[in-house]
Amino acid sequence: QEMLVESGGGLVQPGGSLRLSCAASGFVFSVYDMSWYRQAPGKERELVASISSAGNSTNYADSVKGRFTISRDNTKDTVALQMNSLSSEDTAVYYCKGRHFVHFTIEYWGRGTQVTVSS
Repeated sequence: QEMLVESGGGLVQPGGSLRLSCAASGFVFSVYDMSWYRQAPGKERELVASISSAGNSTNYADSVKGRFTISRDNTKDTVALQMNSLSSEDTAVYYCKGRHFVHFTIEYWGRGTQVTVSS
C-alpha cells in the first residue's frame, strides 16, 4: 500500500527552525516529484516547495524563498523540508505529496504534521 508519513512538526518560537521529514513506502519513490503543501486554519492549501524526481530542480513559494529548503534522498525514500526563520504566518498543517513524474494523475498524499509558531 502506498504511503507517505510526515514527521517533525511541533511548537517552535518565532525565529526558530524545524525540519520536517516525509517517509515514502509502497511505490517507486525515485520516479515521483515530491512537494510540501501547507494549510492554515481558514485558508486554502498552498504549495510551499517542490523537488523533481531526480532532485535536480526545486521550486519555492515566494513566501518561503530563502528560508525553507526542500531536499530528498532517493536511497532512503525520504523528502525533507528545512524551515528557518519561522514566523506565526508559517503556522499550518504541512502535507507531503508525491506525483508521478510522467503520469501526473498518479499522486499520493500524507496525512500532515502540525507546525505551530508561537511564543
